[in-house]
Amino acid sequence: MRGTSRQRGRFDPGPGADDPQLTAIGGEFVDPAQEAAFRQSRLAEARRQARLLFAASVILNALFLLSDWRFAGTPHFAVAVSARFVVIGLSLLCLGGIHLAVTPRRADVIYAIWQWGTATAVAVLVTSQSQLALLVVLLLPTIFYLAVPISFSWLVAGGVGSSLLLFYGYADTSIGWQVGLGLALAVASLNIALMIVVSRGNRMERQFWSAVGAAQRANERLRVSEDTLEKTFQAVPLPLMVARLDDGRHVKSNEAARRFYGVSLDGPDGGLREGGIPPEAVGDLLGCLRAEGAVANFETTVKMADGEIRRVVLAAAAIPMETSPHLVAALVDVTERRSAEEHALYAATHDALTGLPNRAAFQARLGTALEARRPGQGICLLLIDLDGLKDVNDTLGHDAGDAALMETAHRLDDLLEHGGLLARLGGDEFVAVVEGPDPVAAGQRLAHNILAELRRPVLHAGRHFATRASIGLAACPDHDCTYGELMKDADLALYAAKQQGRNRAVVYAPAMRQAVLERVALNRAMRAALAEDEIIPFYQPKVSLVTGRIEGLEALVRWRRSPHVVLSPSAFEAALTDPELAVLIGERMVRRVASDVRGWIEAGHPCGRIAINLSPAQFAGRDLAATLLRQFHAAGVEPTHFDVEITETVFLGRSSDHVAPILDELYRAGVRIALDDFGTGYAGLIHLKQLPIDTIKIDQSFVKDIERDAFDTAIVCAVIDLGCTLGMRVVAEGLETAGQARFLKDKRCELAQGFFFFRPLDGAEMTELLRNEGEEAAAARLAAFEAT
Repeated sequence: MRGTSRQRGRFDPGPGADDPQLTAIGGEFVDPAQEAAFRQSRLAEARRQARLLFAASVILNALFLLSDWRFAGTPHFAVAVSARFVVIGLSLLCLGGIHLAVTPRRADVIYAIWQWGTATAVAVLVTSQSQLALLVVLLLPTIFYLAVPISFSWLVAGGVGSSLLLFYGYADTSIGWQVGLGLALAVASLNIALMIVVSRGNRMERQFWSAVGAAQRANERLRVSEDTLEKTFQAVPLPLMVARLDDGRHVKSNEAARRFYGVSLDGPDGGLREGGIPPEAVGDLLGCLRAEGAVANFETTVKMADGEIRRVVLAAAAIPMETSPHLVAALVDVTERRSAEEHALYAATHDALTGLPNRAAFQARLGTALEARRPGQGICLLLIDLDGLKDVNDTLGHDAGDAALMETAHRLDDLLEHGGLLARLGGDEFVAVVEGPDPVAAGQRLAHNILAELRRPVLHAGRHFATRASIGLAACPDHDCTYGELMKDADLALYAAKQQGRNRAVVYAPAMRQAVLERVALNRAMRAALAEDEIIPFYQPKVSLVTGRIEGLEALVRWRRSPHVVLSPSAFEAALTDPELAVLIGERMVRRVASDVRGWIEAGHPCGRIAINLSPAQFAGRDLAATLLRQFHAAGVEPTHFDVEITETVFLGRSSDHVAPILDELYRAGVRIALDDFGTGYAGLIHLKQLPIDTIKIDQSFVKDIERDAFDTAIVCAVIDLGCTLGMRVVAEGLETAGQARFLKDKRCELAQGFFFFRPLDGAEMTELLRNEGEEAAAARLAAFEAT
């Protein structure tokens, strides 16, 4: 469609308008949808042009009607007048109908009706063969081609059709064939030329339409982009500022920047300096931007409108502009974050209770000190462990324990010389570091002062209590010079201090590490022994001094290292002090003993009650009683066949309130309780009253000299009398001579065990002994010491 038009002032070229594909002949869009969009956009202009064309047709034909009066009185007059009225009427009809053309297709139909109707009527007019008629033959198709805005195919059809109608109406035999041929060639040439003109016009119109549409879309995208950019710039929650790179003068800032600063930066004096950034920081920032083009994590301070100083981090980049380079800077307020980081760092590196550096901070500082150690200077590390803090917590409460820790930290800090290092590693453990040319001597002096200072009582809630400490010392370069090895050395020295009785300071010696290595090797070997089932029970019978019968057995742990080598507990005593190993060995012994007892019961061999020794480590678990009873049940043996023997060491680090519930549960299930090695420990007689103890065992250290040592004799007699008075059975351990047996029998000691009667026997030997047990064996056993 030709002519320029707009719809609501906007172009809508449709898809592919930026790169239009046009037909080679008609110059129209190849894409039907795009062509339809173009024609729709031109509809209003086409209707306006139609109104002008139809109105002009009415006016011109009315004027031509006046000129046709010259034919009055001739036969052609009636034909001419009728044709003029047809054209005028048709034009008026199309002029009214064009208002109903709401689509390009309807407008094309109205144009076509007018075109063909006019061409037919004018063809009748040109039959007059006047000079004007010849002009009309050539002029009317030209008007159709150039003034009728319809599709190219319809336009060509109308132009060619009208030319044929007019040529037919004008030409007859009277003009001669030569003139007719010439006129036909002229009409054909005219149509071809007009087709070319129309095709070129169509092409130019559509290219212009596409270009205008593309420009409009580009402008719209630019407008949307600018609008989005501005809205984004203003909506960013971070303060943003655009300034000139040469002097930092303000150009633009967003709403967040205005809120942050509390003042407007848009005045002529606004800029980075006026924004509260120190001048030296502004200079550094601009210098970095000129040199590198961008800056990240530029930290500085900003002075707010109310005078408050805030810590900020700037990220800025240089941007090229038409006039001069500019910069855009984003600001992040990190005041609270820096404060939180400082608090978090302090919390991560300091003990919350005492305020001293913690283990992590101490490790870092000691590592730095070791690396920076000067020639001729040494470093001594003191590992300090408070003795008895658990007792303070248990008796006076944890608030008293916390007070003791804080007071200890305060005293240690007062004792430490300038430049020393003090930290709390956790729990009741502190560490101090001193430096000097003789680090061991300096450390020993400090340790002496610490021990003396900690003897002073601590006052809390109106009560005084004292704390003690064990200290392990290790020095660089005397011992080791790395953090890990130096800590190990000090820890070994601390362990030695505790083993020697606590409340003392011990300096590390290489032999301590060798002892640890041996203990580790032993523990490893013991775990392998457990895996290979080399931990077995041996049994030592308990013999009645009245009847000579075997009244029971005590299960003793042994390690069968080979078929011919069996080790007693003294060979692996260090492994038994390991809590985890002690529990594993105890559980293994219970299973093996329960299995043996079941076999003896099923074989009909009377074995009495079997005593199982419980280690202190096993009492760490509150479910010890339930565990033992489950093991007895799993073996199919009643608990009434068993005794458990405990030593007074089970009370180490715990009270009878901890032990009693376990023993009460076992006692209710039928298990009897024996107190082993009575008199050698530090448990009081109060435990005989508080705990369900049935049997007292006299330690062999008292039995072996009862015939020569009056003191031992007195102790043994007192224990026997105490047991008889309390209704408890008394068992003497370590019986080796007939004289000891007679003495104990005379003093009413009921049972004894020892090499005089039997050495410990393995399961098979014990089975054989029980099989042969009878009246004769008991009588022979009794006679063995009575007749001597």
